[in-house]
Amino acid sequence: MPTTPSNITQKKYKKLSIEVALTGFSFCCIDTLNNSIPMYKEVPFDTTDKSIKIETQYAKAFQEHPELRAEYDEILVLHRNNLATFVPSPLFDEGSIGSYMQYNTKVFETDFFASDTLATYSMHTVYIPYVHVNNFFIDQFGTFDYKHTNSILVSKLLDASKNNDTKTMSVHFQQTHFEILVIQNQKLLLFNSFEYQSVEDFIYYILFTAEQLNLNPDNFPLQLIGAIDTHSPYYEIAYKYIRNVHLIDLSSLQQRNTFSEAENRKHYILFNS
Repeated sequence: MPTTPSNITQKKYKKLSIEVALTGFSFCCIDTLNNSIPMYKEVPFDTTDKSIKIETQYAKAFQEHPELRAEYDEILVLHRNNLATFVPSPLFDEGSIGSYMQYNTKVFETDFFASDTLATYSMHTVYIPYVHVNNFFIDQFGTFDYKHTNSILVSKLLDASKNNDTKTMSVHFQQTHFEILVIQNQKLLLFNSFEYQSVEDFIYYILFTAEQLNLNPDNFPLQLIGAIDTHSPYYEIAYKYIRNVHLIDLSSLQQRNTFSEAENRKHYILFNS
């Protein structure tokens, strides 16, 4: 069972980051001494047989991947879903945490709510984590930290926007949904998540968001992150309607690993955790 060393003589200088979802998970090992990422893996789940419990699929994966059972100084679990929102710190009340979610998703009395503090930017991420997955990890690891993937995404993009006064739209593209962020010089002007089924859905939400913020498609920059490349029909339709489209610059992240540009773009959040 992985443990957290209690003193420096026991340190492994290794961190395990796991990005979890209901359709599978990805994980990477981070060498904290050299700030490098020597390995990562993707583990898809069988989603055709609804009778298989997700805990069973995670348990199977832990048996098949010995890296998950190694010893680490730190373990971070990232919850990936679209059940999250951001709240300015002056308006955040821990006792009313569930009320923030009701404006953008259907919530139930039985839901468990969590929050991440983005202290540098005076905001909190409020979200619904996968409680049953966390319970499984408690049995495996004992203790670990967990966050929402959007906390990592927003923090990294805000960091990168320093001294840039241009309003930039970023789209983080995933299998069933995508996030849209509009940022200007370390200020988050907009964040929203959209489910999509077609390229028309994709470009509609981008253009609708731009219209709401008075962003001219001939002028504003759109950067794309996630499981997308220049050959994707989603990239092509964005390029058709928006003049300034580009894939996110990954040069600094690629210095930490030997993976391809596509892998770094797809796992941008995991590798930056």
